Amino acid sequence: MGAKNRIKILLDQQGLTRYRFWQDTGLSRATAYRLCDDPSYIPTGDVIEKICRAYGWQPGDFIVYEPDE
Repeated sequence: MGAKNRIKILLDQQGLTRYRFWQDTGLSRATAYRLCDDPSYIPTGDVIEKICRAYGWQPGDFIVYEPDE
């Protein structure tokens, strides 16, 4: 499996839409929606920083590593 993002899971837990995620973070619409729709998409440093600023999350809150079985 490898690294993956948990953005959709966290947004669902907080009752936030991907539209709201896009607006809150100031990311491009394509990047914000891809992060929500594609768990295998790992963001770059600038994107990680925008997400952390918007929600007060640490990178480890939304990027996890799952080893292959």
